[in-house]
Amino acid sequence: MSTQDRPLSPHLQVYRWQWTMAYSILHRATGVGLAVGTLYLAWWLLALAGGAESFATVSEFSGGIIGRLLLFGWTWALFYHLGNGIRHLFWDAGKGFELDTAAMSGHINVAFSVVATLALWAIAYAAA
Repeated sequence: MSTQDRPLSPHLQVYRWQWTMAYSILHRATGVGLAVGTLYLAWWLLALAGGAESFATVSEFSGGIIGRLLLFGWTWALFYHLGNGIRHLFWDAGKGFELDTAAMSGHINVAFSVVATLALWAIAYAAA
């Protein structure tokens, strides 16, 4: 059998887009976002140990629009990844594999992550 006769492996263009596929990709992306956000946490801790001037630099960045957007995105990624991790625990127990159930639990997780993020930021702003 020559290489021209072999069937081609399916790729993303072949698959029909589904919610579960999007949520899986989003889970991986939020995992990467959390890892990158941990660099910010390390910067904050190093600045805290480095003294008032270093900490003031980090605080100024965090208080700016870019810093707040990054922190907001990091917060959302944390809640999304947390909710999806719980969803995966149910899958590990053999529950929720039906397509309708898997799609619905994904929708619920997106709603949870948005509501939890907004609630946390509202509480933080109310306390400030």
